[in-house]
Amino acid sequence: MPPATDLYPVSLDLRGRSCLVVGGGPVAARKVADLVRAGARVTVVAPRIDPGIGWPGTRLERRPYRPGEAASYPLVLPATGVAEVDRAVAADAEAAGRFVNSADDAGNCSFLLPAVLRRGPVTVAVSTAGASPALARWLRSRMAEVCGEELGELAGLFEEARRRLQGAGRRTDSVDWAALLDGPLPGLLRQGRRREARALLDAVVEVVLEGAAS
Repeated sequence: MPPATDLYPVSLDLRGRSCLVVGGGPVAARKVADLVRAGARVTVVAPRIDPGIGWPGTRLERRPYRPGEAASYPLVLPATGVAEVDRAVAADAEAAGRFVNSADDAGNCSFLLPAVLRRGPVTVAVSTAGASPALARWLRSRMAEVCGEELGELAGLFEEARRRLQGAGRRTDSVDWAALLDGPLPGLLRQGRRREARALLDAVVEVVLEGAAS
């Protein structure tokens, strides 16, 4: 892996894309679950596959990995726990120019999987560039304590407000979003006062729209 400062963080749209997971144990199961949640078309290859991996649409092939087959997938995740097998899969993927993440082996990865916190459409990812997955998970837990479940709802309200502004031909930066976040809006949602939160945001948007009409 390159130095941490050279890593390029992205969020991949995997809907409908083919991904290969080599391995059938608990680690592979977690990776398959994340891929399925992202809408990927997942193929799992392993002589023995955990019964819990049978998510709808997941293709299960109970057999050893075949040399070279990683080249058929844009994203490859070796997770057998057998070092020589995982290294062989990673080498095949790398030789074919495919992106590969080898479980617990940053040296054989072309991308790293961060610790992820999800709140509705909001995704918070933490990475230590492979230095310490435990630290990344700890940081995610600390952020989970701060980022309540209302964060996803807040993102939804902001999305609605931005669409209203765009529909009226107004720039979305006409609203001081930071001031709203530092104000009472998040607290209202945290307290379950959704109607008041929406009214507050609607009032701010109306001020912008009325200003454009005058």
